[in-house]
Amino acid sequence: MAKLILSTGNIVSGGPSIVRKPGASNLELINSLKVSFQDAQLDYADEVENLNEKVNGTTTTNGASNGVHEATNGDNSNPEPVAGPLYWTAQDQKQNTIFVPRIDWETAGLVEERSQYDITVKMFFLPTTAPDVSQRAAYTSEALDLVLKELGGISDVDLLVVSFPGMSFDGDCEWEADKRNAAQGDDEVEIATWQAAIEEALYAQGRVKRLGISEFGTEKLARFIKRVAVPPVVDQINIKNCCNVPPPLAKLAKEQNVELLVHSDCTDILPEGTLRELLGPQGAGLLADPTATGSEGLSGNLTPQWVIKYTAVVKNRGVIENKGYFAGAELN
Repeated sequence: MAKLILSTGNIVSGGPSIVRKPGASNLELINSLKVSFQDAQLDYADEVENLNEKVNGTTTTNGASNGVHEATNGDNSNPEPVAGPLYWTAQDQKQNTIFVPRIDWETAGLVEERSQYDITVKMFFLPTTAPDVSQRAAYTSEALDLVLKELGGISDVDLLVVSFPGMSFDGDCEWEADKRNAAQGDDEVEIATWQAAIEEALYAQGRVKRLGISEFGTEKLARFIKRVAVPPVVDQINIKNCCNVPPPLAKLAKEQNVELLVHSDCTDILPEGTLRELLGPQGAGLLADPTATGSEGLSGNLTPQWVIKYTAVVKNRGVIENKGYFAGAELN
């Protein structure tokens, strides 16, 4: 099994013009990934000839399981450029991880001191995310590590918001939306994930200062708060498709000191079919064409596991300086 790490880079500086639609949307993520792939293919195109010469003149290994050739220099601790049509990616052979596109960490970082920023991350567990709590904890830690490295090796973030699959806030009115929300998701999995992957793995270690939840109505939030040691201080809800904030939710939030915020993210932010289209022959060309004999690229079943969104706002100016996404997938 191979892991894929997808990244958009900073979409604030030189990023795509994002088309927005009413209600929940994943267009910002999808469009940003497309632009990131296209830019990397153009940026690294000039290196193809030199890279191929390096590979042909030194040591190569043939990834027989997926048809990929990796350039190696004897040090597997850092991702190496991949030869051939996947030149714009990189592979960490030790971790069996492919970075799509390859990342220039030397250009990462914040302009000012860490104390000058309010940094928020949102962790999306997807419908295809492995249900195992220990695996979810590993995903969350890996995702946050990538964000911290992207922002220059900082040690913590100010707010982590968690989005669980199967949650929404839809209905003809706020009362109906709140009632439907109460029966959505899986309380036991959500609480176990929160306790192991968020409270113990991140909050207790000081890597996250405050915690938040997404799309929890009155009953869901009340049940959740009663059973977790570190309750959320933020609840993000998307009410664009239905209504206003339900009065019972507003009352509960006030009593429990939970800040209610609106958002426009969809919970299933990276569907399996969408990811395959992004990376397939008609997209970035990372995946081999299963209908074409001898097609180069990765092959196997591709399953998205998580997405993390990060935003760094300069406090004294209220300006977003850095914003982007990472996504993790597994190829079997």
